[in-house]
Amino acid sequence: MGTLALAVTDGMLHFELSLAYEVFASAPDAVDVPWYDVALCGPGPARVERFRMEPDHGLDRLPHADTVVVPGWADVDEEPPAELVDAVRAAHEAGARVASLCTGAFVLAAAGLLDGRRATTHWAHTEALAARYPRVDVDPDVLYVDNGTVLTSAGKAAAMDLCLHLVRLDHGSAVANAVARRLVVPPHRDGGQAQFVTAPVPARDDHPLTELLPWAAARLDQPLTVEDLARRARMSSRHLARHFRAATGTTPLRWLLTQRVRRAQELLEATDASVDAIAEATGMGTATTLRRHFNRTVGVPPDTYRRTFRARTRPAPGEKWSPMA
Repeated sequence: MGTLALAVTDGMLHFELSLAYEVFASAPDAVDVPWYDVALCGPGPARVERFRMEPDHGLDRLPHADTVVVPGWADVDEEPPAELVDAVRAAHEAGARVASLCTGAFVLAAAGLLDGRRATTHWAHTEALAARYPRVDVDPDVLYVDNGTVLTSAGKAAAMDLCLHLVRLDHGSAVANAVARRLVVPPHRDGGQAQFVTAPVPARDDHPLTELLPWAAARLDQPLTVEDLARRARMSSRHLARHFRAATGTTPLRWLLTQRVRRAQELLEATDASVDAIAEATGMGTATTLRRHFNRTVGVPPDTYRRTFRARTRPAPGEKWSPMA
C-alpha cells in the first residue's frame, strides 16, 4: 500500500508511536496482500519519553509518503516544532493521507489541516484544542473521525481503533480482523462510539454479556432482535440496554447492526455470494435492506465495495492513496 511515514520528533508519546509501528510494520501471517513500507521520519535522533529513536529519513520524506501518521504530542501546552508542522502540511498538499493519534491532533491543527473540519483528540485535551484552534470543530465524544484524507483519533486504545480502521480501508475487514487477532485486540469499534465507556469489556465471567455477545455473533444469519437478546440474557430490554451502554458504549441494536455489516464486508471480500445471499446470511433479510444499512455505515454500496477490494493492487510508483469512494 505504498509508503507509510511515522513522524518522530522530540516530544512524541511512545505508546502511540509503538502501537502504530506494530500495526503497520508487518503483515499478519497468511495474509497475501501488498503491505505498507513503513518509514520513521524525523529531523534527527529523537527523545521519545524514556526512549531514544533513530529515524530512517528526514522530515523531507513526508511529502513523498502515501500515508503520514503523527503520534501523540506529549506537552500540548508547547507548540510543536515548526519543521514538523511544515512537513505535515506539505505532505497533505502533496496528496498524502494524514492521520493523528491522540494529541497528535495539535500538530495537524497547527498545520491548518483541521480548519473547518470535525476532529477529536484525547478527552482530557479537547477543550484546549478547541480554545487554541477555534476553526476546528472538536468532537470530544468519539473514538476517531475520518474526513477522507485527514483523520484524528482520541487517546490510547482509540489510536488502535483508528489504525485498524486505516487497514480496513486499505485491505478490507478480513485483513483488519487478522491484524487485530495478532495483536489480541477487538477487531472493530465504531469511530462514533463514546470515549467514555464504564466497562470496556465484561470484567467477570458472570457478567450478563460475557456469553451473550459471542452467542449473538454466531447467529447473525438469524433475524435477532433486541427482545431476542434480552430474552437470552434473561432480563428486560431496558435492563439489557443499560448493560450494553456500560460495557460497549453503544446500544444493543446498533451493536447488532454493526456486526451484521462487518460480516457482510467479510463475505463481499472473500466470497462470490450474491448480495441477496449475503443479506440472508447476515440476517438483513433482503438485498434492499442490506444495501441501505451498508451504504449508510460503510459509505458505498455493497457492489462498489466488492469491486474496490477485488481490484485493489499496490499503487504505481508515485501514485497517491485515494479513498474508496
